[in-house]
Amino acid sequence: MLSKAWSLWYIDAPDPATVLRMNHDPDPEAALALAEQLHDDLEILPGSVGTLASCAGPATDELRIGCFPGVTVLCTPQAARIHPTELPELLVRPLASEHTYLVSFDTTHGWGAFAHWERGEFRRSFSSTRVNILEDEGLPLVWERPYWAGEHPVRWQPGELPDPDTLPFDPPEFAEAAGKEWLGFRYRALATDDALTPDDIPVCGFTLHPRGTSPTEHEAPTARRRRGLFGLLRGSGLRPWAP
Repeated sequence: MLSKAWSLWYIDAPDPATVLRMNHDPDPEAALALAEQLHDDLEILPGSVGTLASCAGPATDELRIGCFPGVTVLCTPQAARIHPTELPELLVRPLASEHTYLVSFDTTHGWGAFAHWERGEFRRSFSSTRVNILEDEGLPLVWERPYWAGEHPVRWQPGELPDPDTLPFDPPEFAEAAGKEWLGFRYRALATDDALTPDDIPVCGFTLHPRGTSPTEHEAPTARRRRGLFGLLRGSGLRPWAP
């Protein structure tokens, strides 16, 4: 089960889940064009096609992009933001899409975040750990009510001592609920016969390199991924929260 994901979704389709269920192959040319648009100062090297099940939390020098009719998903460390409203303008609406959604979480740190822009105009954002609200902007949405009401509390592991200041929900689950509401699927839902899962969503892989340099083979991708959320925040110039 996924422990982390940082993703941006650019949506024009009225029912994104239906588009994603149609088993489209991702458009590699559109994906490369978006990668080059977002990183025009870097060399973009196409890689293999994977799925969101294994590619939703890429390393700092990687991107994962899936372009489908009316639906584009971008997995980038830049979406691992403790303040979603600080997302660069270029990332908010690079495709002139009707809706932009951010859905990000890291279960290791009990962190989750979500945000929504409509035609580039900010609507709602939230980010927190289990005990600290890091950002809460815009009007809460109707689907949020059960979480604020305590209907989805943190499920503590045996031997864990709950913090008395714990929020009435688990932030990664809260972020996933946003994805379910907006996109029609959860990253960490148990597979059922009719459930749309990350395994069903293919994405194109890319690596980023300074122009004029050859790809390094000295650091394996698995080693890069071990840096975790705090390493990504440092690499993105962002400040990690106090646990």
